[in-house]
Amino acid sequence: MSHIAYVNGQYVPHRLARVHIEDRGYQFADGVYEVMAVIDGQPMDEELHLDRLEVSLDALSMENAMTRRVLKIILREIIRRNRIRDGILYLQMTRGVARRDHAFPARRRTALVVTARPATLPPQEALRAGVHVITLTDTRWKRCDIKSISLLPNVLAKQQAREADAYEAWFLDADNFLTEGSSTNAWIVTKAGVLVTRPANCAILSGITRLGVLKVAAEEGITVEERPFHLDEARAAAEAFLTSTTAFLLPVLKIDDKVIGNGQPGKLTTRLLHRYLEKIKTKKKR
Repeated sequence: MSHIAYVNGQYVPHRLARVHIEDRGYQFADGVYEVMAVIDGQPMDEELHLDRLEVSLDALSMENAMTRRVLKIILREIIRRNRIRDGILYLQMTRGVARRDHAFPARRRTALVVTARPATLPPQEALRAGVHVITLTDTRWKRCDIKSISLLPNVLAKQQAREADAYEAWFLDADNFLTEGSSTNAWIVTKAGVLVTRPANCAILSGITRLGVLKVAAEEGITVEERPFHLDEARAAAEAFLTSTTAFLLPVLKIDDKVIGNGQPGKLTTRLLHRYLEKIKTKKKR
């Protein structure tokens, strides 16, 4: 089966997909993106992802490549053409092609690329065994709420995590408070059973799975505090976990060299995971 991509109005074999060398995404990382989980052939939380896409586009004064209705048709067509049952859907918009100049071009047309690939969601081994994270100084820019394709600090952090045999790197601000992971949101559970995560502001990306977990916590009557939390508090926590579109919710059993709790997935983490997975099953039936 041929792997199909959508590139600026055309469905093309993935191996033949091309963008112009003066696309501003290629030269300036002048673009935004979204990643959606595909479950049973359907994009999960599609409206929330497209809402966030609009927020990112507005922040960069960039026009959407098309109406939401047409974009949703393309997303489903890419899923269909690639015969994706469970997998990952990626869409990227850039400011398009123009002669290289830092300032916005006077005439511009937003470029769009969409791809999809099969994947097992969530990653089963990490789900069963839990994961290890390392911490690194946050060297990113001050608008992490924009889902920009400019991801070099995240790439370097993820590579450091891999070289340390860790699943993820969590970033620390100048005062050693955790912000988020290179591609995940960070959570802890205090010994009093309070769920803590960083508030959604310019220091983090407001994750779609993060929103889903907050909703589940509210429905379960779990006390939640959206506030900065220090590395020392995280290391002393009863439980920790991370969330993302493709990881869903994974227990964190070790931060740097410190084992969290008893070194096993915690009760509250497990409860939230099961309820979140139940929510996904409900969405699949709609």
